[in-house]
Amino acid sequence: MQSYYLTIVLAPLLAAIGAGLFGKKLGRAGAHWITILAVGLSCLLSILVLKHLYWGGGTAENLSIYTWAVTDGLRMEVGFLVDRLTALMMVVVTFVSLMVHIYTIGYMHDDPGYQRFFSYISLFTFSMLMLVMSNNFLQLFFGWEAVGLMSYLLIGFWFKRESAIFANLKAFLVNRVGDFGFILGISAVVMMTGSLDYATVFSNAETVAGQQIEVLPGSPWNAMTVTCILLFIGAMGKSAQAPLHVWLPDSMEGPTPISALIHAATMVTAGIFMVARMSPLFEHSETALAVVITIGAITAFSMGLLGIVQNDIKRVIAYSTLSQLGYMTVALGASAYSAAIFHLMTHAFFKALLFLAAGSVIIALHHEQDIRKMGGLRRYMPITYWTALVGSLALIGFPGSSGFFSKDLLIEAVRESHWHGQGAVYWIAYLSVLLGVFVTALYSFRMFFLVFHGETRMDKETASHVHETPWVVTVPLILLAIPSAVIGWVTVRPVLFENYFGESITVFARHDVLAHMGEAFHGSLALFLHSVQTPVFWLAAGGVFAAWFLYLKRPDIPETIKNRVSGLYTVLDRKYYFDDLYIRGFAAGGRGVGNFLWRKGDQMLIDGIFVNGTANSLGKLAGVMRQLQTGYLYTYAFAMIIGLTMLLSWLIWFR
Repeated sequence: MQSYYLTIVLAPLLAAIGAGLFGKKLGRAGAHWITILAVGLSCLLSILVLKHLYWGGGTAENLSIYTWAVTDGLRMEVGFLVDRLTALMMVVVTFVSLMVHIYTIGYMHDDPGYQRFFSYISLFTFSMLMLVMSNNFLQLFFGWEAVGLMSYLLIGFWFKRESAIFANLKAFLVNRVGDFGFILGISAVVMMTGSLDYATVFSNAETVAGQQIEVLPGSPWNAMTVTCILLFIGAMGKSAQAPLHVWLPDSMEGPTPISALIHAATMVTAGIFMVARMSPLFEHSETALAVVITIGAITAFSMGLLGIVQNDIKRVIAYSTLSQLGYMTVALGASAYSAAIFHLMTHAFFKALLFLAAGSVIIALHHEQDIRKMGGLRRYMPITYWTALVGSLALIGFPGSSGFFSKDLLIEAVRESHWHGQGAVYWIAYLSVLLGVFVTALYSFRMFFLVFHGETRMDKETASHVHETPWVVTVPLILLAIPSAVIGWVTVRPVLFENYFGESITVFARHDVLAHMGEAFHGSLALFLHSVQTPVFWLAAGGVFAAWFLYLKRPDIPETIKNRVSGLYTVLDRKYYFDDLYIRGFAAGGRGVGNFLWRKGDQMLIDGIFVNGTANSLGKLAGVMRQLQTGYLYTYAFAMIIGLTMLLSWLIWFR
């Protein structure tokens, strides 16, 4: 299988190099064909790996491919840990990436950077595969930084737009904050265990959990708690958890295909995957789990509220990603790691579908993104309409959709988790994910109704040219709609209740809420029939009804509500003032300190005193000395006599 693993990783890399360096010779068709075939090959082999591990009875493999360096017993190497968790992530990443590659042919058809874009998204796929397949922290960090680099390049792909440059710089800087915590966490792991290898680190987890570390002198902390919180700070940056979430909505400045790839299968899922992979560490720290579940709960609910006031079609979906990532993080904090990964998988399909459907609308409307200028597109774009409906239903957890199985059971896992009865942490988490169901349904179907239903609000010229997009756009929509609709039916039992992940994920018995839930699980059909009796169903139905009533039946009411609660609307419209805090506070403050140091330190002290001051002093001394050089012999003779007199006087005085 080693040759399979190398091919899966290297095929997108080689294709990216080919399209990037030889794009002009290959042409547009050549660039998209080699990258699509390479990612398609990786996808096919990933499916075969999953088949081998799950249906074929294969065992997990931990392989060392290349040793880069050994210093003081610390091995730095490239290696693969391929277990069921890895295999699932490989299939999700490569399948969604393949759909995005095909879709890009239609979306970027007239873009002058066509070959460069295909090179970037193929390299993005390689980076994510290196991350999920790693068996050590060094390679994990390489993949971690590589996906960050590719997101920077792709968000700012249209680099002539000032907004795109601002967005990619924002993403880069915010992720540096998270990555600083992440690398400190890795350093703590090395300090405590002396190893970068997962297997060695995990086997020493109990020893680390018994150690203390002084973060501040005289303030001892549990070493595992410090390590896990630092690692989670890295996840907060990559998976856009509050307050490090601000970069993700602005990532919409990149082309729509990369929005789908970032939000569905690559960068933002990296943090969720990492925490699940590190479950042998997080299980040893209740404090770290409390931090995880609280941050996730705040993100899930607060970011959903922001989706209600957005008018850019892509930004509505972006805020839904933030909210759903919060749901996954809450599941991680509840030790329901399998539920988090299950929701990650289903979310990847329907979120990629929603972004690509939004891109289809944007193409048809000549790059118009304001949902207030759309409406009535159902009769013009039937394929986009029905696939977007499937994605929207999955997002709100409509019974029978993939999101129904993953989201409903995730909420149930939080309700039944070991946090039950432990005060504020439990109620913050449970109420956030429960009320978030109504909010999700409201903003999702607000967008859906405003785009596809009601009266057409486009200008006449645009309306006269609207039609369904080409097959390279609609085929990926259909292929993503299928798993968005049905995959939950066939995967819920094995992934959540039949120990699919095995030793890939560690859960202590006292935390294993899914084992308890499995005793009451009687199959997908029974869960479907039972769903109408749960508050989750009625909250989702209430959100859809509210969206229909407010935006189709009585569209005058939202404006009235906006005027009556203008203060709340302003807070939401300004995104809780996080951007103001970071841009006008931290960024402006940093520039102010820099300007002060430049003026006082560089210009006045270094240039004015040390450099120019020395030069000026020497110049003045030289001017004085120059006056002594008259050129007359009697002047020099007089100076010699004076000097000799002074020397004799000194000798006589100190004799």
